[in-house]
Amino acid sequence: MSNNVDKQQQLLDRADIRVKHEDGIGGAISAFLDRVRSGDLGALPVVVGLVLIWTVFATLNPIFLSSTNLVNLLFDSSTVGVIALGVVLMLMVGEIDLSIGSVSGFASALLGVLWVNHGWPVPLAILGALAVGGLIGYVYAQLYNRFGMPSFVATLAGLLAVLGLQLYILGGTGSINLPYGSPLVDFGQLLTMPQPIAHGLAAIPGIAMLVTGYRTAARRRAAGLSAKSLGGVLFFAVVVTLGLELGVAYLNTSRGVPWMFALFVLLVVGMNYALTRTQWGRSMTAVGGNREAARRAGINVKAIYTSAFVCCSMFAALGGMLAASRLASASQQAGTGDVNLNAIAAAVIGGTSLFGGRGSAYSALLGIIVIQSIANGLTLLDLSSSLRYMITGGVLAIAVIVDSLARRSRVMHGRA
Repeated sequence: MSNNVDKQQQLLDRADIRVKHEDGIGGAISAFLDRVRSGDLGALPVVVGLVLIWTVFATLNPIFLSSTNLVNLLFDSSTVGVIALGVVLMLMVGEIDLSIGSVSGFASALLGVLWVNHGWPVPLAILGALAVGGLIGYVYAQLYNRFGMPSFVATLAGLLAVLGLQLYILGGTGSINLPYGSPLVDFGQLLTMPQPIAHGLAAIPGIAMLVTGYRTAARRRAAGLSAKSLGGVLFFAVVVTLGLELGVAYLNTSRGVPWMFALFVLLVVGMNYALTRTQWGRSMTAVGGNREAARRAGINVKAIYTSAFVCCSMFAALGGMLAASRLASASQQAGTGDVNLNAIAAAVIGGTSLFGGRGSAYSALLGIIVIQSIANGLTLLDLSSSLRYMITGGVLAIAVIVDSLARRSRVMHGRA
């Protein structure tokens, strides 16, 4: 009898030690490793991949990690990155939009026509192109919701139709040059953030992590639940802040942080908040995870699909206009080539699941930096663009394999 009591006391002591351990920084790291083992990889694979890519290219050409080259990389990442943000929303509900490239090209052409040819003020021309992009997405949603047309077919038809509209409004010239020296073109090519503003904004994520972590821990403790220690929250907040501040300081040795990239990050942060902190975002996840269960739970499934289609097309239109400002022109080639593939690949490589119901707005940010790093590094090495397609395709395949294996691991862990 006494032996049993002693064994029970030993188990309680060990459990108490584990609880104390989980309250510290080591506990936070241990919890992270437990999530990884259970298949919840988060952004870990893409971060590891990005480190490897940067290490290889920096070894082959030291210019790759120069501050000047990284500033150009951020400029180039912003345009397709905004488009990829819309793709994340479509993948979250388990659907796809194949017309994002055509919509982006059409929006850039419409911007040029309204602004240069018809003399509209730039803000009105931008709003007009965004409105048309939203209308295109609404048409897709109606084809999907009312007629049951698969998103693959609806957006494939839209790809052809919108491309035809782009060629039609551009006319025989085939291109429209945007005025050099205009605020929009300067925004896409030259404008960077003042150093104090850049450093101030770099401190915000760490502060937000600290405040959010503290409030969440306080609520969980008040409810009698286990919570992360403030030491662990503070540790990760300090690491993030130091990393961002050092990055900003390094970029400031050249031109600084582009305003266009800051806009992209702002959109990512805003969409991440919408997906994680609002009823709409939770509904998006629920619909993508199980449409019928979401409908029975009282979610307006058709409205969720409509919002995904509309937002995706509007992000594509915005990305197309940013690309036009970057190139100072709107042409028949805008939105063609690998824009479609890069935007979709960025969302998937960044960690958004092809199976629906799992993803993050930060997928677009991480994924497009990976793709643009590959393109940039190969350009510096003066290698053929054929290698860029092959390497990007390989990275995309690896990302899908990792997603499939992680999904299988989560299912097995859940059954256990």
